[in-house]
Amino acid sequence: MNTLVIVLIAVVVLGAGYVFYGRHLAKKWGIDPKAETPAVKYNDGKDYVPTNGWTVFSHQFSSIAGAGPVTGAIQAAVFGWLPVLLWILIGGVFFGAVTDFGALYASVKNQGKSMGMLIEKYIGKTGRKLFLLFCWLFSLLIIAVFADMVSGTFNAYDDVTGKLAANAAVNGSAGMVSIMFMVFAVIFGLIQKKFNFSGWKEAVLGIVFIVASFAVGMQFPLEFSKTTWSYVVFVYIFFAAILPIWLMKQPRDYMTTIMFVCMIVGAALGLVIGHPTMNLPVFTGFKNEQLGTMFPILFVTVACGAVSGFHSLVSSGTSSKTIANEKDMLKVGYGAMILESVLAVLALCVAGAAAKNGVPADGTPFQIFSSGVAGFFEKMGLSVHLSTVFMTMCVSALALTTLDAVARIGRMCFQEFFSVDDMKHAKPWRKVVCNTYFSTIVTLLCGFVLTKIGYQTIWPLFGSANQLLSALVLITLCVFLKVTGRSNKMLFPPMIIMLCVTFTALVQRVIGLVKSLAAGTDVFASVIQLVVAVLLIVLAVIIAINSFKSYVHSKKNSEVEEKTETVEEVKGC
Repeated sequence: MNTLVIVLIAVVVLGAGYVFYGRHLAKKWGIDPKAETPAVKYNDGKDYVPTNGWTVFSHQFSSIAGAGPVTGAIQAAVFGWLPVLLWILIGGVFFGAVTDFGALYASVKNQGKSMGMLIEKYIGKTGRKLFLLFCWLFSLLIIAVFADMVSGTFNAYDDVTGKLAANAAVNGSAGMVSIMFMVFAVIFGLIQKKFNFSGWKEAVLGIVFIVASFAVGMQFPLEFSKTTWSYVVFVYIFFAAILPIWLMKQPRDYMTTIMFVCMIVGAALGLVIGHPTMNLPVFTGFKNEQLGTMFPILFVTVACGAVSGFHSLVSSGTSSKTIANEKDMLKVGYGAMILESVLAVLALCVAGAAAKNGVPADGTPFQIFSSGVAGFFEKMGLSVHLSTVFMTMCVSALALTTLDAVARIGRMCFQEFFSVDDMKHAKPWRKVVCNTYFSTIVTLLCGFVLTKIGYQTIWPLFGSANQLLSALVLITLCVFLKVTGRSNKMLFPPMIIMLCVTFTALVQRVIGLVKSLAAGTDVFASVIQLVVAVLLIVLAVIIAINSFKSYVHSKKNSEVEEKTETVEEVKGC
């Protein structure tokens, strides 16, 4: 089948989902453009910062559009391109975008509270503590997976010989471009703070810094080893986790989004001009020797391209604190996920075009995607070196933007887990543990240890935990919508399906790890993963049970009734 036809079908379906279903949800739940958002009400210049809607969209999209949609869609294609495409479209419209939008909406309506704080309000303090621990463990998996990917992408040395690899110049240039992105992001943030550019001025400034980053990176490549790049990545995400969001993260996300758009447009144009044939099989069967059975593996492998629990942490952890007007919530929460699903479809088609006789191209999903799109750019007249550096930078940026977001979120989860209502009079040890620097260092150190296992090994566990997190978020949203008198029926199908999928996948993973231990293979990696997997299952079961109990005992419109009573009491006084 022609890949162009597949892309056009996907764009129409996903676009219709945004226009009709997304707007339907916004109307059903209620959007008030005149309401004072948390960013405006609690503006502190650090986390709560009123921001232009498209800038928030850029932050949301670049944070959630990590390696998942590319890696997951290409890996899952072993079952055939049709099952992957169907799950991306159905999951994106009715699962992922709904979860992201719902989490953003609930947070904005609750003073910008993170998902952990929302769970305390609607489920209980025990549920909140367990959820924060779950999220923190999950953050470690993300840090390990994506940090290992980025370090490997920039690695200029051959792992076998220890000498400079053939692509050392390309990887070194992409690494230097990434560093310059960080430097220019800070400059961008300071300029924005001083002059508050918007519209075309902001876009021009972003493009200038992007071009400058590539100009420096192409001339001065950094040919470091994977280990050295690993240190550089962790230093970067340390600063990204502690600096004010406007100083580094928001401007870097804005610049990255411009680059992502160029990448997506390049991939789309390449498919339009070349309209290559989809060389992957339509369907290969319900079982694959490498991955296992299509249920549940297909759903947890595609991951971020269809639905991701991590997205809800971004929606409620950072984006909700920068929304200046409620009317921006639809495009930020629902729209960013739709665009990510488009990226997943493009990745699938690029991989299909690169395949030969039904056999996928050699290399990692990152390499397949980047080389495929770089080939499209070459046909448009760009040099081979520039095209390859650009795409190497793009695919690494996919992971870096997720890394800096999850480092911040992991730090916040750690702090919230140990915090109490009156931190001013808390015990000294609690103040130390909740310190921004201490919590960030502990989180990153644990993530660094997990990088020693390798992202290929952790990916199945990451995918299962990621989808399970989305199910737990949906349960909380059901309670929130019920007590506030809003419709929540649309959340039950995705919630039940994701619970079934993820628990099945995690149980299968535990069984596989036990077998690996019994065989004596990869003992260190198997033990670490087994401990994390069992903890995730236990925590999820307890959270789910507590959440269902809270839902059953909660009263419809109870939060509205409480507000009404308060108003009446005030009137009575």
